[in-house]
Amino acid sequence: MDTEWSNKNKRMQALISKEATFAEGIKVLLELRAEIFEQITSIVKTFPSVAFYQMPFGVGKGTQHTTLAWSLWHLFRIEDIVVHTLILKEEQVLLCGDWLDKTNSQIATTGNELDGDAMITFSKALDIKATYEYCKTVMESTNEMLAGLQFADLKRTFTAEDKERLIASKCVSQDESSVWLIDYWCGKNIKGLIQMPLSRHWIMHVEAMRRIKNKLCQQAKKGVDQIAYCGLSCGHCFLTAWCGSCRTIYNTCSFATCSPDGVCPNTACCKEKDLNGCYECSELYDCKKGFYSLGKDTNAIRAMALFIQKYGKKELLRVMDTMHSKKKFEKIQEVLGSEIDEGLKILEEWRNK
Repeated sequence: MDTEWSNKNKRMQALISKEATFAEGIKVLLELRAEIFEQITSIVKTFPSVAFYQMPFGVGKGTQHTTLAWSLWHLFRIEDIVVHTLILKEEQVLLCGDWLDKTNSQIATTGNELDGDAMITFSKALDIKATYEYCKTVMESTNEMLAGLQFADLKRTFTAEDKERLIASKCVSQDESSVWLIDYWCGKNIKGLIQMPLSRHWIMHVEAMRRIKNKLCQQAKKGVDQIAYCGLSCGHCFLTAWCGSCRTIYNTCSFATCSPDGVCPNTACCKEKDLNGCYECSELYDCKKGFYSLGKDTNAIRAMALFIQKYGKKELLRVMDTMHSKKKFEKIQEVLGSEIDEGLKILEEWRNK
C-alpha cells in the first residue's frame, strides 16, 4: 500500500475517533481523497483508450486482475450506492443524471460479477470520458456529505429496512461474488463505511490501477528503441516504471501530457522531418522546441542528444549504465548540470571511466 496514502489514512482514522479532532480528521480525509483522485485524473487524461480494456495480469485473484475501466466503474458505483441509497436514502447519482446512457454502461451494478472476457467486453463498451465525469460527480457529492457530518453521526447504524432498500435498488448483483456486499455494508456504522469504502477502498483500487498501467507501459516498451526523440534515455529516467516512452502510445512523459494532442513537440517535429530523433537534426544546439524550450532546466537532455550526435546511442547507454552504477541520482540534471557544453563535457568524462 502507498506509504503516504496509508499513513494519511491511519491519521484520519485516529482523528475522527475523537470529538475534539473530528473536524480535522474529515479535512484530512478530503485531502486524501483529492490526492488519490489526482492519480485517477492523470491516468484518464494520459492513457490511450485501448489501455482501459486490457488485462495485463490476466484473470485471477487480486485487484490488479482487472481493467482500468472496470476499476473506475466499480470504485464509484460502490460509493454511489453506499452514500446515496444507504446513508442518505436518496436517488443515486447514476440514476438521476442519465449516466447509464452517457457512459454506455451495460450494467448498473458494482461489476463484481464480471471477470475475464465479460469484464473486457464491458470495459470496451464503456465511454471513459463520461465515466470519469460520473466518478467526479460521485466524489463531489460524497465530499459534500462528508463535510456535513457531525461526530455523533459516526455511530449511526443501519436497519433491516435499509437492507431491503439496497436489495430493491437491484444495483448489487445476486451473484455470490456480489451479494455479500449488502450484508457487509449494513453491518457497519458510518465510521466503518468511511474506512471502507470511502477511503481504504480508494487506495486499494487506485494502487491496482497503477500496477495495471505500469505493466501496460512495460509491455509496450518491449523491443522499442529506449532513446526518446529528445535524446533522453528512457530506461534511465526516474519515470520509466510508468511511462511507455514517446515511441509508443503509452507516452506519459511531461511534454506529452501537457500537449493538447498528447504528442511532445520534439516527437512531432522529428516525425515531420522524418528523423529518428533530435540528435539527427542540424538545428539541435539552438533548438527551442519542447524540452529544449526550458533552457537550463533541461539542457542536460540536450547534452545527451549532442552526445548521441557525436558518439551514437549505444555509447550513451553504456555511459548511462556506468553513471548509474557508480553514482546515485534520479534526474540527469543532478549530474550534468544546467549548461549545455558543460553537460556534454561531463558525459565525455564519464565515457572514459
